[in-house]
Amino acid sequence: MYNEEALTDKDRAQMLEVIGVKSVEELYDSIPFEARMKSLDLSDGFDEIEAQRNIKNISKANNVDYLCFLGGGAKKRYIPSVISDIASRFEFLSCYTPYQAEISQGSLRAMYEFQSVICTLVNQDVSNASVYDGASACAEAILMASRLTKKRKAFVSSDINLNYLEVIKTYLWANGIELVVGEDCSDNELCAKLYQSPNRFGELKSAPNKNSKELIIACVDLMSCVLYEPPKVDITVGDVQSFGIGLNFGGAYAGFIACKDEYKRQLPGRIAGKSVDKNGKIAYCLTLQAREQHIRREKATSNICSNQALVAFCANLYARKMGKSGLVKIAKASFDNAHNLANKLIELGFEVENKEFFDEFVVNVGNSNKFLEFMKEKNILAGSTIDDKRVLVAVSELNNEIEIESYIEAAQKLSLIRIAH
Repeated sequence: MYNEEALTDKDRAQMLEVIGVKSVEELYDSIPFEARMKSLDLSDGFDEIEAQRNIKNISKANNVDYLCFLGGGAKKRYIPSVISDIASRFEFLSCYTPYQAEISQGSLRAMYEFQSVICTLVNQDVSNASVYDGASACAEAILMASRLTKKRKAFVSSDINLNYLEVIKTYLWANGIELVVGEDCSDNELCAKLYQSPNRFGELKSAPNKNSKELIIACVDLMSCVLYEPPKVDITVGDVQSFGIGLNFGGAYAGFIACKDEYKRQLPGRIAGKSVDKNGKIAYCLTLQAREQHIRREKATSNICSNQALVAFCANLYARKMGKSGLVKIAKASFDNAHNLANKLIELGFEVENKEFFDEFVVNVGNSNKFLEFMKEKNILAGSTIDDKRVLVAVSELNNEIEIESYIEAAQKLSLIRIAH
């Protein structure tokens, strides 16, 4: 334990002399007086047993038993325990991919399998071994399209996830690419048109018209691609959070970019390839190495330093653990549960605005703040705010009939209270 008495006046004087100030007060002159902390107000130290007891008491203030209907880019799904067990093994538990990657055949094989899973799900020829997240995947895909078309203007649909849009704005501003945001655009000078399906309102959307030589980029939900035919576009992007990645207070997640074979040399991020060694045995290696850490910066397709390899590995484990039949079962259960809840809300008199949706929908509740506050009092996180009247409700395979009935009962009570007043 720190002992203040062990620090003598002589020690303080020597340190101040080395720093070049005369007193402790002078050392802190640059900090405004009103911004200074008067005291830390720390208690005496605890032994380990007492510390654990105090932490346990504090943790009781947390309510972790809410029924969760939150979405908007991150969804609560069932995650088999085997995923964390395998991913926590010392062979894989790293936040980074080795630079001398060829010595780590297991990690490279996992990256290669991840690419194969993505290509199968989104029906594309080539995929990278992940990027930072879904938002950066969108932005990187536009930069990729700009390099391919030699054009400096891009269109993004206004109903895309707003967090993604902010990241796109930052990327494009930094790279001098003009951004057009709206419902559609017929400009022949576009490098790309990016849209999202399901969009931020949960609505399933079709690809925009291709007016010229611009590339069409689709931002998709991987789980929706299990149930619906993936869009036939030039580049497909998204986040893997729905594939075995917990909510984790918002991260870490991983994004992916997949494209037609003809565009692969402009694909950013790491790409794992499969070959054979001199003995004829299967060997994995990094291929088409186009990051700034591999080639001259001006030739690089991306300066992303982290490809979230461990998160991508978990998504690969999830897909392999569930298999095709398991993924279909999960996607169908999410679809059925969402439409079940939407239909019951309509029967109560609420307006569901979506025409076609997968597992998220917008409902007009009259007053979104009061609705969400009331539902939270009933231990239900009933959705996220769209505006003062509407909320986005997300449903997964975990929201079974019992949870849906609890949601409906609480919403019905709120309706009766309103009628009474």
